[in-house]
Amino acid sequence: MSETAVVVSEPGSTGDAVVEALAGTEGILTERADPTAGDCRIGDDADSVFAVGETALLALADCPLECPVFPIGVGADRYDVPVGNADVAAEAFLRGTYETVSHPILDVAVDGEAAGTAITDVTLLTSEPARISEYAVGSPDGWLDTVRSDGVVIATPLGSAGYARDAGGSLLAPETGLITVPISPYAMHADSWVLRPPVSLSVERDEAAVSLLLDDESVRSVPADTPIDVSIGREISLVRPQTLGDG
Repeated sequence: MSETAVVVSEPGSTGDAVVEALAGTEGILTERADPTAGDCRIGDDADSVFAVGETALLALADCPLECPVFPIGVGADRYDVPVGNADVAAEAFLRGTYETVSHPILDVAVDGEAAGTAITDVTLLTSEPARISEYAVGSPDGWLDTVRSDGVVIATPLGSAGYARDAGGSLLAPETGLITVPISPYAMHADSWVLRPPVSLSVERDEAAVSLLLDDESVRSVPADTPIDVSIGREISLVRPQTLGDG
């Protein structure tokens, strides 16, 4: 009986090499989904998903999945399987010689209304370059702090290797929480925070227009004193590249 692997990749991309590697592995039936189609549907019959490239990985934020996800060439350091190792990943999938880790998909609400989902990070950013505003960051236990900066980013462990790291944040191990990092803070020594979700944000001063970004997409503007709530809506199972071929 064949196992079904869905390759999520843009047409004409390195996903072609992954499809070829899977097709060359006996016992795997390969299907393909386009993450740029606007509605990346993956059937319930999928036994695994091979997300090839960052665009493909981000498209999974709105795609409920029960099967493991192999991140291929997504540029996420320790979460990344090189495209050249797609055949190794295919064999590991077929044999079941891999391990997974649960990764959070973030639900974001603005003033109580759903604003979208994110798989790597949620960012508040002044819409004009080099414009500083003040942001509040809070957690359910009543802790609250503020920071003057160009913006603030909340990243999952997967997203901690991206924009949050560039802003000075630490890399998070899987299942450790969310890291919140100020962007270009107006202080010599600004804190970053590792918090258990849900995390609350707000713009404290109406000095500049502020945009909300989910992953790499700007979704709306956010006025001052409007609560933004970031919580875990669901989880996906990411394959740990370090375990491929074990067993």
